[in-house]
Amino acid sequence: MTEQEAHDLIRRLFGVIDGAQFDDLGSVFAEDAVYERPGYAPLQGLARIEQFYRQERIIGAGSHHVEAVTCSSAGDAVAVGVFRGESRDGRPLEERFADVYRVQGGKLVWRTTFFFRPAI
Repeated sequence: MTEQEAHDLIRRLFGVIDGAQFDDLGSVFAEDAVYERPGYAPLQGLARIEQFYRQERIIGAGSHHVEAVTCSSAGDAVAVGVFRGESRDGRPLEERFADVYRVQGGKLVWRTTFFFRPAI
């Protein structure tokens, strides 16, 4: 995977998510993808990932601002940025994040999100 391919895929991912175009999640996630994020058991499979975005995610609206992307030729990529928006109940949200991805066949097969906050 080239740097440009990684940038394009991550831009498409956040375009789908930020635009609430959840019917298009299959254009960026593989059918058997796994998404790991703090506070949830791993989301396994496209249907489960779609359920999370449609029904469980606390975010009502907002956008991801990607500051940096790097990748390997083996199909791994990392994105760092900040999300700004509001929760479903109107609270303002701002959260720095780092995402780690594994890509196969032009789609995400694995994604893990890390948030920048005290933990240990």
